[in-house]
Amino acid sequence: MTEPRVHRDPAFALLSLYEAALPEVYGYLLSRCGDRTLAEELTSETFLGAVRACRKESAPPVSTGWLIGVARHKLADHWRRKEREERGLRLVHEEEYTDPWDERLDALLAREVLASLGAHHQAALTLRYVDGLPVPEVAVHLERTVHATEALLVRARAAFRRAYREKEGRDV
Repeated sequence: MTEPRVHRDPAFALLSLYEAALPEVYGYLLSRCGDRTLAEELTSETFLGAVRACRKESAPPVSTGWLIGVARHKLADHWRRKEREERGLRLVHEEEYTDPWDERLDALLAREVLASLGAHHQAALTLRYVDGLPVPEVAVHLERTVHATEALLVRARAAFRRAYREKEGRDV
């Protein structure tokens, strides 16, 4: 009877490189973000991501240059995440101060107005405000980018306001 073979974890290749690559990866990230805590977090994410990547069948050869590439992607992901958060905060802030439409809506009239809008506006408004989904989830459901979904929601809210005011008998 033969014993099962134990396969070496391909991520062990990182162990031999870790001590030499760590200062390189950390230095790369720190020089670009200027924040030690963030650079440490991104360095950690880089090595965790590298371990996951090494375990895939189509894993690339492990090198410091490759790890710097992983770090570059982690930093770009961080910047994209930060921009989405800031954009969302700007939109919330703008809505709080530039949206004078604080009136209470008549629920039946609102349903009638919603039904009169185009399907894309109905879908966006329903997912966001009736279902209460955050914009990124609305984007997934509508198969759009977050930015495109935010723009769609702005247009949909404007169309809803116009139609609501017209049905109420007000001037736009």
